[in-house]
Amino acid sequence: MLVLTRRVGETIRIGDDIFVTVLESNSANSARIGIKAPRDVEILRTELDDRAREQARVAD
Repeated sequence: MLVLTRRVGETIRIGDDIFVTVLESNSANSARIGIKAPRDVEILRTELDDRAREQARVAD
């Protein structure tokens, strides 16, 4: 895992067309980020993806 430190307003580029920007940071050790990516790139929060996979597994 690559770990980077960024300030509000700074952006990380992934490949040629995915950009992750730090929008806001607060004292509760959390940050709001914005992701700019092509529409065909699926972006999911891992806890939602994990839940969907578990529900699909139980349904089988």
